[in-house]
Amino acid sequence: MPLLPACTSTRPRPSRRLQLSLLALLALGVTTAALGAPLPAMPGIDASAMLLGLIGGLALFLFGLEQMALALKALAGDRLKDLLASITRNRFLGALSGALVTALLNSSSVTTVLLVGFVSAGLMSLTQSVGVIMGANIGSTLTAQLIAFQIDEMALLLIALGFAAQAGLRGETARHAGTLLLGLGLIFFGMSVMSTAMEPLRDYPPFLDLMRRLADPLLGVLVGAAFTALVQSSAATTGIAIVLASQGLMTLPTGIALVFGANIGTCATALLATIGKSREALRAALVHVFFNVAGVLLWFAFIDDLAALVAHLSPAYPALAGAERLAAEVPRQIANAHTLFNVANTLIFIGLAGWFARLATWLVPEPPPSAEPEAVHARYLDAELLTTPALALDRARLEILHMGEYVQRMMRRILPATLAGNRAMLHDIARMDDAVDTLHAEIVVYLGQISRQPLSERQTQDLMRLMEAANSLENIGDLIETDLVVLGKERLEAGVSISNPTREVLSDFHRAVVRALIAAVQAVAQNSPEAAQSVIGMKGEIARIADSAAVHEARRLVAQEPKRVPAYTIEIDIIEKLKRIYYFSKRMAKTVTPREGL
Repeated sequence: MPLLPACTSTRPRPSRRLQLSLLALLALGVTTAALGAPLPAMPGIDASAMLLGLIGGLALFLFGLEQMALALKALAGDRLKDLLASITRNRFLGALSGALVTALLNSSSVTTVLLVGFVSAGLMSLTQSVGVIMGANIGSTLTAQLIAFQIDEMALLLIALGFAAQAGLRGETARHAGTLLLGLGLIFFGMSVMSTAMEPLRDYPPFLDLMRRLADPLLGVLVGAAFTALVQSSAATTGIAIVLASQGLMTLPTGIALVFGANIGTCATALLATIGKSREALRAALVHVFFNVAGVLLWFAFIDDLAALVAHLSPAYPALAGAERLAAEVPRQIANAHTLFNVANTLIFIGLAGWFARLATWLVPEPPPSAEPEAVHARYLDAELLTTPALALDRARLEILHMGEYVQRMMRRILPATLAGNRAMLHDIARMDDAVDTLHAEIVVYLGQISRQPLSERQTQDLMRLMEAANSLENIGDLIETDLVVLGKERLEAGVSISNPTREVLSDFHRAVVRALIAAVQAVAQNSPEAAQSVIGMKGEIARIADSAAVHEARRLVAQEPKRVPAYTIEIDIIEKLKRIYYFSKRMAKTVTPREGL
C-alpha cells in the first residue's frame, strides 16, 4: 500500500455538497407546492437568475463550511483526542468537552462517532458519553453565531487572503490558516449571493404568503427538520433562515421554529451513520435523538416566550421600522436563540444522562448468546473520521488493540496445545489466525485511505509506525499458526512426549514472551513510551531465559528416553519460535520509541 508523503494535498469534494444543494432546492419547491403556493410566473423577476443564485450561493456556503471544517480539523486534530480522553465522571466537564470538540470539528456527528469508539473500547460508559453528546449541540451553534455577523463586504477580502496564504506560504499551520480564511470567506460570499438572489422576493406576494404560512410553529419545525435531514447540515438550515431574516422576510418566532426543526433533522445524519455499525453506535445515536426531540417538545409551546427573551438580550435598532428593522435585528436573534436553546436544554437534561443511557440500552439490548461464532470485523475503524487524520490514526490504534487481543489469546493457548494438546486444540488455534488476518487487512486498507489525506510530517510517521505494528502482530499470528501449530502436529505424529522438567522450562520462557507481547500491544494502543521501554528492557531477561532453556535441552539430549532426538528437535524449535515472537513484540514496542531504531 503506497504511503503518500506529508506534503500530499487532497482537495475537498464539492460535488456531493452541490448535489445536496440541488436536492434541497427541489425539496423547497415540493414544500411550496404542498403548502398550496406553487410558483407561478414572476412578473418583474428573473426566475432563472434567482434560482441559479440560490443554488450557487448554497453550494458556496456548504463548500465554505467544508473548507473551514477541514482547516479546523487539521489545526486542532492532534489535540481533540486528548480533550475527549480527559473527560471525567463530571457530566458538566463532559458537556464542555463535547462543545469544544464539536466547535472545532464543525460536526456533532463526528463527535458522536468518537464517543462510540471510546464506549466500545471501554474507555467511558454510555452514561458518561451522554453529557458529551449534549455538549455537542452547544458546539454546533458556533457556526450560526459566526454567520450572523453578516460581514459580506469582507467576504472577498477573506477569500483573497486565504488563497494567498494557501498558495504563497510554506508552513503547514499557515496554509491551514489560509484554508480557514478561504472557507470563512466562501461562507459569507455564499450567503451574500443567496441574499442578493432573494431580494426580489421581498415584494413577491406568493412568497410572502409562504412565509406567513411558516409562522405556524408546527409547520416551521417540520420544514426545518425535512430540509436539514435532506442536506445533512443544520448549519445550512440556520444559514438560510439568517439569509431570509437579513432580507426582512422572516420573523424571529418563525426562525426559532426552523432552528427547532434543524435540531431534529440533524438526528437523521447520526442515525444514518449507524447503519452497519455496532450497538454502541446505535445507542449513542438514539441518545442524540431523545435529547434533541425532548428539547423541542419542552420548548415548543414557549416559542413566543423564547423569542421575547432573546429579543430582550440581543442588540436592538429602534430607529428602524418594518422589514428594515427585522433585517437588522433578527439574524443575530436567531443565532442567539439557537445557542440559548441548546445551552438551556443541556442544563435541564444533563441530570437525566443515566436515564437516557438506560432507555437507549433497553431499546437496543445485547443479543442472546449464539452457538454460531460471529464473523470478525473491525470494531473501531470509521470512514467518517478519515478527513480528520489525527482522529483516524487514533482509531487505527484502537483496532490494533482489538487485533492484539486475538493474538494474545492465541499466544496464551499455543504452548499447552503444542506440548500436550490434541489436534482439535491445535486446529482451533490455527483458525483464530483467520480473525487476525481479517483485522490486519482492514487496518492496512484503512491506513492506506488515511495516507491519501493531507498529512503532516508527524502524522505520516505515526501512520508508518502503525503499519509496522500491525504487520508485526500479523507476523506473530503467522508464527503461531504456521510454526508452533505445526510443531504440535509433529509431536503427535512422532508420538513424542515432552517431559515435565522441560515443560516447566518452556513454560517459564513462554510466560515471559506473553508478558512482552501484552506490553507491546499496550504500548501501541496507548502510545505509551513507558510500556514500550519495558518490552525493550526485557531483552536481557529473554536472552538469559533462552540460554538457560538451551542448556537444559543440551543436558536432556543425552537422557535415556525413547524418541529423545525428535523431542529435542521440537523443543529447540519451540525456543527459536518464542525468541522470534519476542523479536516482533520488540519491533512493535520500538514503533512507539522510534529513536531506538529497529
